[in-house]
Amino acid sequence: MKLKPVSPRATLDLDDADARIDDPPDDEALDRKLDEQVERIADIQRMFYADGRFALLIVLQGRDGSGKDGVIRKVFTGVNPQGVRVTSFKVPTDEERHHDFLWRVHHQVPPRGMIGIFNRSHYEDVIVTRVNDLVPKAVWESRFDQINEFERMLAANDVRILKFFLHISRDEQRERLQKRLDNPEKNWKFNAGDLAERGKWTAYTAAYRDAIRRCSTRWAPWYVVPSDDKKVRSWLIAKTIADTMEGLELAWPKGDPEVLAQAVE
Repeated sequence: MKLKPVSPRATLDLDDADARIDDPPDDEALDRKLDEQVERIADIQRMFYADGRFALLIVLQGRDGSGKDGVIRKVFTGVNPQGVRVTSFKVPTDEERHHDFLWRVHHQVPPRGMIGIFNRSHYEDVIVTRVNDLVPKAVWESRFDQINEFERMLAANDVRILKFFLHISRDEQRERLQKRLDNPEKNWKFNAGDLAERGKWTAYTAAYRDAIRRCSTRWAPWYVVPSDDKKVRSWLIAKTIADTMEGLELAWPKGDPEVLAQAVE
């Protein structure tokens, strides 16, 4: 079982049935499978950092409660923190609004040897802006091509890009938001706007569908991740990341012969 890149030509429903898989492994098997992939990522990351020829950009998008923070905690628990950077994109600042919408994003692209994780991303500028009528349609429509060319440029400069849409059903989101509201350790993150955004479910579905189909490319594929089951979600994402990193044909750098010839006294 593995995630497949979204084809721009395929039908993309994003209905509730797509948020889960049939007959998933039991919890014990999922824990074991996830641990295996987490260990793979940790092992490969050491060589990835030393090799230094590539950067890896991971984009996490999803509705409130879909588990973006959970994925970061579960999937990257074994990596060396020095080789990973997480960026969360909030409402643009005054300075950021005076630049093109990709300006602040480019600043956070990881350098070679590093893994960068975007918790939300530049896709907010074709999703949130569209649903809430923050910019005219002609503006957000033009951004699809700009995003594709931006990501093409990154890929041409050795940035490998993986984009994951954490897809949850409406009922699952309701349960998770209620649990968050009832939990004193988490309800500080809750605000009335979360419920208002939930009321725009259909509009968000249409926006996500267009963004994913129009911006799933060979150089920056989108993956729709069934995320009603948290363990399935994390396992599938971890496996996709590990497989991608393993396919880079990494190598340990060769030491300087003059240095290696030195004796340690």
